[in-house]
Amino acid sequence: MTNYREILRLHSLGLNKSQIAAACGCSRTTVIKVLDLAAANGISYPLPDIMSDKQLSETLFPSAVSKPVYKMPDYEYVEHEMQKSGVTLNLLWIEYCEQCRNNGELPYQLTQFKKYYRDYTAKHSATMHLEHKPGEIMQVDWAGDTASVVDTDTGEDIPIYVFAAVLPYSSYAYVEGFFSMDQESWTTAHVNAFRYFGGVAKIIQCDNLKAGVDKHGKNEIKLNRAYSELAEHYNTAILPCRVRAPKDKAMVEGTVGVISTFIIAALRNRRFLSLHELNLAIFEKLHEFNHKPFQKREGSRATSFEEERAFLLPLPPRPFELAVWKIATVAPNYHISIEKMNYSVPYEYIRKKVDVRLTKNVVEVFYDGKRICSHCRLFGRPNQYSTVEEHMPKDHQKYIQWNGDRFIKWASKIGTNTETVVKTILSSYKIEQQGYKACMGLLKLADKYTQDRLENACKRALSFTPRPSYKNIQVILSSGQDMQEEKDFEQQDYSEQYGFTRGSSYYGGVR
Repeated sequence: MTNYREILRLHSLGLNKSQIAAACGCSRTTVIKVLDLAAANGISYPLPDIMSDKQLSETLFPSAVSKPVYKMPDYEYVEHEMQKSGVTLNLLWIEYCEQCRNNGELPYQLTQFKKYYRDYTAKHSATMHLEHKPGEIMQVDWAGDTASVVDTDTGEDIPIYVFAAVLPYSSYAYVEGFFSMDQESWTTAHVNAFRYFGGVAKIIQCDNLKAGVDKHGKNEIKLNRAYSELAEHYNTAILPCRVRAPKDKAMVEGTVGVISTFIIAALRNRRFLSLHELNLAIFEKLHEFNHKPFQKREGSRATSFEEERAFLLPLPPRPFELAVWKIATVAPNYHISIEKMNYSVPYEYIRKKVDVRLTKNVVEVFYDGKRICSHCRLFGRPNQYSTVEEHMPKDHQKYIQWNGDRFIKWASKIGTNTETVVKTILSSYKIEQQGYKACMGLLKLADKYTQDRLENACKRALSFTPRPSYKNIQVILSSGQDMQEEKDFEQQDYSEQYGFTRGSSYYGGVR
């Protein structure tokens, strides 16, 4: 699917339509059509936060009718078969049509079949001389040769992978070593290269490595999400090299070869005990490399870079921070579980799948391309909760507004015995919040039986046990035992006033 948002973003950076088409993996005609429709609808980048990719597509193409999809022939196979005796394009086209019919696919006609074959042969047999403009392209790659540092515990050599970035116009280079070629190292290398150059080129040209490109098909280029975010942060565009024969990245390939000889090979006999120590030595050699005079023209890479520096885009206020993307499902308790921590999401998204972006300090949650919430990232013991009150349903919000002090204050207005019972209930639970429901039920009994009866029931319950429960009070009130308290005291006084005393004869005594 064509990324209309990326087309508008790259257009806002000043890239021409051909460059945009190459970056987005679509035709130049598609780019022109999208830009014309966006202008007609008054749409420009940056887009409103509330507009998702789906809404943008529906706005640009409200009644788009699906076009027939033709099966593109495998011209690498066609070219291989054409080298055999007696094989013609007509024969290969007939075989291609037969294969499409068997697979239920739509074949091209013979004219289009031959045209695409001529385009294929012209593209793969030609060698094009590329003229680079100042500040337009930065080419990046990993060097084939590795350096090494010594493990201070075992004495073994640890391989170090060398990253190289070069500005083709001036041939000015940046080199740095890393322990691995993972996503974090790839991102850090770019950030450090931008800082070293003091600016950003309009286009980054890379190989089709996994840390940069997820898929590079014939009709679609899908960039790694973190790499795409880096490009957006620095307002640049990424153009992966062509698959199998990347001759358009010859400058960085040549620079990597020179670096392997001038820097890596020159340091081969030195022993380094840390990556920092190795990189300091690399930077010394890099400075010498960039200031070394050209052999076939005047000046050096450093003097040429002084002319190119003014054409670089300015650096953003803060460097890019690597983010990791995950997919999570919102649980019935309106929380998602990420890295054994729980973060709340608006309850409307319960049971929905959401995209989660994790940086060093922030957790952001997205649904359908739109950010719906964010949290400060939790660290420490597992299974912690970060809950925002606005994410909860209304009845749950009312519940969390209660606390122990509020229940005690409410009970004190009814009477001292009621207050004592509430304090007893709260202290009987290991976690205070577990007693809120019982306290709420106890105090609500005043609405049904009056506050005086509730106070008498609490008094009577405390006479039986020092730790009465909500159930004890409810039984006393429902059976009316609280109303018998005064009658019991009256009968006790009467028996003391008019009671009889048995004589000694009753007990068998003798006068």
